[in-house]
Amino acid sequence: MHYTRAAHQLGLWASERALIERFFPDRNARLLEAGCGAGRVTLGLWSLGYRQLTAFDFADELLDQAHSLAAERDATSIRFLSADATELGRCHALGDTPFAGALFMFNGLMQIPGRENRRAALRELHRVCAPGAPLLFTTHDRDASPTERALWRLEAMRWVRAEQDERLVEFGDRYFEDNSGRTFMHLPDRREVLADLAATGWTHRFDAMRVEIARESAAVRDFSDECRFWAAQKN
Repeated sequence: MHYTRAAHQLGLWASERALIERFFPDRNARLLEAGCGAGRVTLGLWSLGYRQLTAFDFADELLDQAHSLAAERDATSIRFLSADATELGRCHALGDTPFAGALFMFNGLMQIPGRENRRAALRELHRVCAPGAPLLFTTHDRDASPTERALWRLEAMRWVRAEQDERLVEFGDRYFEDNSGRTFMHLPDRREVLADLAATGWTHRFDAMRVEIARESAAVRDFSDECRFWAAQKN
């Protein structure tokens, strides 16, 4: 319901729009959105004039919400598919025509547990994109502020003593819990993401914290924490 409300009421963030228009200037480009959720970014792309959109998510409940929102906004030509980002080869509906670009927004990549699984998702997106295609995604950054760095120094000591939360798979993992429920998230540092891009065939082109890109509304800041935007290009 948290994501559905955002899809209906929030739309694209100012930072998202700025970078989408920068890295995807061709409104006729065939784009793929991974982890589309309830369709917030997908319908935001539609509102900007992008018409060749394919979006997928692992959660069928969210896909139902995305279908409903697309119908409400007369955007029924958007293709919504059920798929696992780490195994896109199993989704035959994607077809064989390479995509001109891909997006994995609102830290969706980092909601995949296990670094090798996240790398598998990056490899799969690389495989289905055309040479030179851009990839835009976001992550948290555990080095983003003095407070974050201090918290993660304490967390590192817990891992050394084997006192970390037993549900966690790797250092950097965290569970966020609030009235909306419990959400897994991996919080990388910048070096980790750069290494993952290099290991999966992507060339780093740009990264910056959201606050450096655009001034966001109070509604966006209430909905989401600060994050780092990344742009890469298929080799």
